[in-house]
Amino acid sequence: MTKPLPSGSTIGIIGGGQLGRMLSVAAARLGYRCHVFDPGALPPAGDTAHAVTTAAYDDQTALRRFAESVDVITYEFENIPTEALDLLQDLRPIHPGREALRISQDRLTEKAFLRGLSLKVAPYADIPDATALDAALAEIGTPAILKTRRFGYDGKGQARIQSPADSAAAWADLHGTALILEGFIDFSHEVSVIAARGLDGSVACFDPGENVHRDGILRTTTVPARLSPAQRSDAILIAAQILNALDYVGVLGVELFVTPQGLVVNEIAPRVHNSGHWTQNGCAVDQFEQHIRAITGWPLGDGARHSDVRMENLIGDDLDRLPELAGARHAALHLYGKTEVKPGRKMGHVNHVLPG
Repeated sequence: MTKPLPSGSTIGIIGGGQLGRMLSVAAARLGYRCHVFDPGALPPAGDTAHAVTTAAYDDQTALRRFAESVDVITYEFENIPTEALDLLQDLRPIHPGREALRISQDRLTEKAFLRGLSLKVAPYADIPDATALDAALAEIGTPAILKTRRFGYDGKGQARIQSPADSAAAWADLHGTALILEGFIDFSHEVSVIAARGLDGSVACFDPGENVHRDGILRTTTVPARLSPAQRSDAILIAAQILNALDYVGVLGVELFVTPQGLVVNEIAPRVHNSGHWTQNGCAVDQFEQHIRAITGWPLGDGARHSDVRMENLIGDDLDRLPELAGARHAALHLYGKTEVKPGRKMGHVNHVLPG
């Protein structure tokens, strides 16, 4: 068994959003301190972390001081500049490792990696220019989605193409950055698996959750998902296969489409994941503690579910419902401490523990 990082050690977290906030809370429960590095002033994770560095990701002096003050480094989002990681990795261990970030930062690279594992993915094509887009549409067909290869999230950085006539408008909206075209998948619903791999190579997976999106943003995740026993096993085996192929350490989110022909991998996220928030009130060890356990050498929790849960994101003006939600039975509120409410901004979530 790997010897755990000693109590009182400091975990460095790159990114100070709500995921970093909840990671630091979990770390504190296990006797660790957290030091958050974020360019923005007053990040949500700053309320719960032991220390915060406010500096740009290209500030080498600040990055070096940050690394020297911590014992291990993790991150709450995947679009970290490569140059920052080049500096940090020579100073402290980074979990999950660089290979997982390299693959997940580029949709084209990610699709090729997954297909190399013989996993099913949507048909796709690299789109370097408008001519390539027309050729890809002729081969893949419509409807399809043109996406930026990097930096897209919550429905941003993509354009839907219902027919070839839409290609010029889609190209005009997104050209100027690297693009990928993805064909539509005929799926009944989407599920995600939150899985973890420890420093010793052990793997633990939470039950798959069923996701509902609106306007490209996750609205709810419900556990258990509508899956047959065989589909559930397949989903967990797919997540474990990806973890082992990456020699991964930490929590990974794997999104899957459920189709009559089997499960299709939509994307992977090398971090704790929005669709795993249900674990906070459905499991003895939630995804945030599982991640801290993994990167510090603790034994992994088994991920067993003791309750059925429907996680609901609170987005923008959903905060107006707080009095109602606060008085609801079996509803656990998790607010992110964000002072400015904006349309489409995740302000918190509520876990509805469902009667068994």
